[in-house]
Order: sequence, then C-alpha cells, then structure tokens
Amino acid sequence: MVDEQKTFKKYIRTFWVIYGISVLFVIFLFFMIAQGRLGFMPSFEELENPENYLATEVISADGKVLGSYFKQENRLEVSYEEFTPDLIHALLCTEDVRFYRHSGIDLRGLLRVFKGILTGDSSSGGGSTISQQLAKMLFPRENSNKLQLIVRKFKEWVIAVKLEKSYTKEEILTMYLNKYDFLNLAVGIKSASQIYFNSSPDSLKLHEVAMLVGMAKNSSLYNPVRREELTRKRRNVVLSQMRKYDYITREQYDSLTALPLGLDYQKVDFKSGLAPYLREYLRITLSASKPDRSKYASWQYQKFKEDSSEWETNSWYGWCRKNFKPDGSNYDIYKDGIKIYTTIDSRMQRYAEEAVTEHLKLDLQPDFDAHLKTLRNPPFPNGSDREMVENLLDRSITQSERYRLGRLAGLDLNQIKKKFNEPVEMTVFTWDGDKDTIMSPIDSIKHYLSFFRSSFMAMDLATGQVKAYVGGPNYKHFMYDMVKGGKRQVGSTVKPFLYTLAMQNGLSPCTKVPNVRQQFILPDGNIWEAKNSSPQREGEMVTLKWGLANSVNQISAWVMKQYNPQAVVNVMKKMGVYSPIDPVPSMFLGTSDITLYEMVGAYGTFGNKGVYTQPFFVTHIEDKHGNVIARFKPERHVAIDEQTAYLMINLMRGVIEGGSGGRLRWHEIYGRIEGPIAGKTGTTQNHSDGWFCGVTPQIAAAAWTGADLRSVHFDNISEGQGANMALPIWGRFMKKVYADETLPYKPDAADFEKPMNFTINLDCDEENNTQSQPTRFEDFF
Repeated sequence: MVDEQKTFKKYIRTFWVIYGISVLFVIFLFFMIAQGRLGFMPSFEELENPENYLATEVISADGKVLGSYFKQENRLEVSYEEFTPDLIHALLCTEDVRFYRHSGIDLRGLLRVFKGILTGDSSSGGGSTISQQLAKMLFPRENSNKLQLIVRKFKEWVIAVKLEKSYTKEEILTMYLNKYDFLNLAVGIKSASQIYFNSSPDSLKLHEVAMLVGMAKNSSLYNPVRREELTRKRRNVVLSQMRKYDYITREQYDSLTALPLGLDYQKVDFKSGLAPYLREYLRITLSASKPDRSKYASWQYQKFKEDSSEWETNSWYGWCRKNFKPDGSNYDIYKDGIKIYTTIDSRMQRYAEEAVTEHLKLDLQPDFDAHLKTLRNPPFPNGSDREMVENLLDRSITQSERYRLGRLAGLDLNQIKKKFNEPVEMTVFTWDGDKDTIMSPIDSIKHYLSFFRSSFMAMDLATGQVKAYVGGPNYKHFMYDMVKGGKRQVGSTVKPFLYTLAMQNGLSPCTKVPNVRQQFILPDGNIWEAKNSSPQREGEMVTLKWGLANSVNQISAWVMKQYNPQAVVNVMKKMGVYSPIDPVPSMFLGTSDITLYEMVGAYGTFGNKGVYTQPFFVTHIEDKHGNVIARFKPERHVAIDEQTAYLMINLMRGVIEGGSGGRLRWHEIYGRIEGPIAGKTGTTQNHSDGWFCGVTPQIAAAAWTGADLRSVHFDNISEGQGANMALPIWGRFMKKVYADETLPYKPDAADFEKPMNFTINLDCDEENNTQSQPTRFEDFF
C-alpha cells in the first residue's frame, strides 16, 4: 500500500514537473517569438502603421468611381461607420462569435473547432480569431515544413494579442474587412462590393453580405464567378449562423436562402469602364517625370517642347514627382490611396461614348464596309501607289507585338513578313463583338485599318471643366488617344480664326466680298490659287456670313489677302492652339495638324466672350484620410475682345442655320436640336478627316473622325465631309444631354450674350437693303 502511494506521488510529481516544464517552455517559446528570436516579429511601429497598398480612385464630378490605379492590390479603404450592421453580425456569427469576449486568442473557440472536427459540424466556425486572421494577412510569411508552420501559428497568436492591445475592436474589424482578398482583384470589402454587386458596403443587401462573408472562409474555393452553386451553399451557411444567433428570423432565412447569388459582376480591367482614355491620360501625366530630351526620339522634338511647357505651367502635370508626403517621399498613385476628383460628369461621359459608338456602328462603318467591297486592295483606294501601300503595311508590321517577338527570336523582316501571311487563330474586333476567326496577321492589320475612329470632347464654358472625353471608339482595340495625344489636319474648322481677324479689323458678318478666284504669289515665285469645291454663286458679291456658312474657299482666300498668314497664327496662339502652324496662304484649308483638345479650348473662346479658358480635367486630389492635398484651376486670359467673339458666334450660327451644319436642325436621328448653336464643319484633303466644332451658350465640344491611315477614306465628298463624318456625334451627344433633366444644360437656358453698346446690324437682308451695294470690287471699299 505504501509502495502504491509512493508510486502515485512519483507520477504526480512527474506530471507536475512535465507540466511545469511545458508551461515554462511555452512561455519561453512565446518570449522568444515576441522578441523576434525565432524569425520576423513586427515592431510596435509596424503594428501601429502596417504597410498597406491602397489603390488610387478616379472619381467623377458627380461622385461616381470611374476606375482605379493599383499594382499589387486593388484595395480601397472604408470606415467602420460605412459598414452595415448586417455585415458585422454576419462576420462575427461565422468567423468569431466570441470576438468581443477574448483578447486575440479564444481557447473556447479552439475547443469548439476540435469538437466540430470530431462531430463533422463544419458550421462551428474557424479556430483562428479575427485578430489572428488579420495578423496572418498583415504579416504573411512563407514556410516550408511542419515545425515552421507551428511556429508561424504561435507568431500569429502573439501578433493577434499585440493587435488587440494596439487597436480597438472596431478598428480590428475595419482593418480585417479592408484587407481581406475576395479574389478577382477585389481586395477589401469596398472593392468586393463594387466588383461583385456594383454596390458599396453601406448599400449591400443581406444575402449579398452573407455571400461576401462566406467567401472569407476560402475565397479561392468559394469563388462566385466560377463556383456559383458551391458559393451559394456557403452563403446559406452564413445565413444559418445568423439565424442561430437570432440576427434574422426563420422567415428571413427561408426567403434569403432561396435567392440566387444575384451577381452584378464588374470585371476589373483598365481597358473597360467609363472614360478609359482619360484615366490613362491622367495616369501618365500625374506620374510624369520632368521631360528629358535624351528620352525622346529625334522626331519627337515638338512633343518634348509641349511636355516641357506642361511641366512648367500645369501644376497637375507630373504632380506625383513635384509633391511630397509628410515622410519626404513622393506620392505614388499605385499604393497611396489618393483620390483624384475629375471634372468628368459620368452621365455626359456615357452619352459621349454612346454617341461615338452609335455613329460608327450604325451609320458610318456600314457605309464604309459597302465601299470596301468596290476596292481591289481594301482598305486602300483604287489607284493607290503600290510602293506606298507596301511601306504603310511594313510600318504597321514593325509596330506590332508579333514583330517584336519575331525579332527577339532572331528573325529578319522578310522572315517575319512570311509568317504574317500564314493564317492563325485569333480574336478580332467587330462592332457586333469580338470574333474568333482564322486569319493571317497581315489580313488582321488590313482588318483594323478598315475601321473608322472617332474622338470627342466636351467642356463647360463657364468653368473650363471637361465633362466628356472619348479618345477613340474602343480602348481595348484602339488604345491611341485622339483627344490629347493624336493630331490631325483640321480642315475648314480653322477658318473661324481667319474670320476673327476680319471682325477685329472692322468687317462684319454682313460685309459683302467677291466670290472669285484668288491668287497668291509664293516666296519661291510660284502662284497658288484658291478654288471652290462648288460653283455656287461664283462671281457674285456674297456676305462673309454666307461664305463661312458654306465654307467657300475663295471667300477665305480673299480675307487672307487682306491680312497675312502670321496674323492668323497669332490669333490661334492667343486662343490656346500650341501645335506648330505653318504661316502660309493655304493655311485656311486646315493643313496643320492640331489636337481635338486644342480645338475645343479655342472654340470655347468664342462662346466665352473672348476669354480663353484652358480645358482641365482634375479639380482636386485628396489623400487616403480625406484631406485635400491639391487644388487645380484652369489658365484664363483675354484672347480676343468681346465684340469680336460675339460677331464670330453670329457668323458660326449661320453655319448651323443655313450652311454645312444644317443637319443639326433637320436630321431625324441626330438633329432637330433646339436652342442657339454656333459651329463649323471641317473636311481635309481626300476626305481623310472629318471635323465638327460646336458651341452653345453653356458647352463647347468637338468631334473628329478618320481612319488610322489618311490614305484610307471615302472616295466622295458627300460621305467623307465633316457634316457626315463627325457632326452626327456632336448631335447625338447634345440630344442626350438636353434630354437628361438631371443635367443643368438646356437648349432654352440662355442665349449668347450680346456685348454692351453693341450697335452692329446682324440682319444681313435688312443691312443690304438699306445700303447701296457696289458692283465693282474697287468700289466696295
């Protein structure tokens, strides 16, 4: 008996010794972990300020998120107050029901999990607390063996306890929901709400909340895009937990579990969404470095000059390089979570994109496709120089990704060209959607060259804020920006700048001039003669208003003769045109290449009483805490006097009321627009480019249409003129804008304001009837 008691005491002592050693070992182990002796352990500073990558949001003037910039994580932060109570309840019921009753480690929760494993009850919740899960997300570490995995688990416990000491419970929940990766580039609850339901955390419905919380168990497994039924079952488990803890009733549970997932999936793709061309332009310009001539090609000197001017004069150009965070480092749009508030109105942007698509898809491209069937080597016109065509195709080949890969593989141009003639499987763009086909790469180049492209920009006259920006027809397939990046000949849209000189020097819209051929002696001694495209009223005395309305070249030539080309250039420069312009007599034909951006700003000067207001895109920038860290205003200056501007408006109203822009008044689809409109159409040589610039008392806007290559075009003026190529986009846009009662732009809101003490008679019929008219040119002055 005594021996048994000794043996029992021995076992007891041994047990307590082992227990004590185990406790000491665990304490020692936790101490070593906490001190960072067994691997990385975040410091207090790192716990207080964990490294996070926050995406930058691009926001419209009406509060819509247009897109985001990110590299590692598409993560957008949201505050605790923006979470619905259902979101918090669902998360706690499913992931950590004792969250408010532990300090980072829940022993009862671990026992509950062990019991669940034995009973097969998967709804019992996870063993890791929310604090532990957050620790794992904030400080992930790769491990390769079981011992390291065990140590890592202990590390998470230590970090979880430290997090509980550093943050409140609400802060931990906020960090967790802002950090969790919901897959499909949805990091954080805000991104997940947008991507899966096109919603926001404070507007999620209960079954949507349950689905997102269900994904927190394993988002790769419960991926609603790929495993809808499995995700739905997991969502119902969450709803079951909410019913278990009396956050929803039995009736709610029954009705909600019967619902489908109800996804409104918004794929994250910088090539899709509203205003992709503007978003890309802002990304490039905000992050731009100071221009370095050595980084520009020899032929890009003008681009270097323009970028250098932007760097010096525009505070938003290169903003990230010019401005610093409190720690002294530059802002980074890919990780600092700033918010860029643009001038774009999402409704007007949508209308502009629709207008471009509708015109190209429904009207212009079908007509051009019919024209292509008449060509021997489409899309090039019959009679095209063979060598020129070959050179153009070779240039397109050398600009392709396929060519770059061929060169990396060691192939020369001839070998690559041979492969370009071999049919392969590919997906190509059509206006009926992307099409899978078998086509040779050279035929795919011709296929894309056959599409017309359009650009459009609209600006609020009073503020200079750009409200719509469409750089092309489809950013995925046609990425080149033809608003700010591309330059094309502007055709007759340049003529109002010439007429501005006439108005500045005492002429009026009703002044009559001879519609006869005009000759210019060039510096080399040759003679250049301006001719009309139509014999209408040739040889007669006609008003300047009629001459501009019908874009009569001989009238413009007459005006040019009264002054000089350099004077026209000076006017254009004052009105915001910065592209090079050759001061030659033929410049009124619009032979200079200018951006659509410049044309909108310049035409806005006419509607803004002679004050040039630089079109701008960003009003202000906020940091991740909501503090305004930059504000932007446009450059403004008087370019022409108010009377001249009003006279030009009157001249250009004649284009709409009785000239080449008349379709805006009578066309059934994109016309019948009421209210005052002033504008000018433009068509370049061989109908390669079509333009329309229009101004209302509230908006200045312009549209351009043309193919990628100027050698691809309609072969007749009726289809290739600006009134057919570009004007319909302007008309479709304005009709949509005027029809939207939520917008402040109305056809009857205002008229162009007449200057004070304005006495010039603009009724040309009345003016000409009350004055005797000269019959000879020399008697006219």
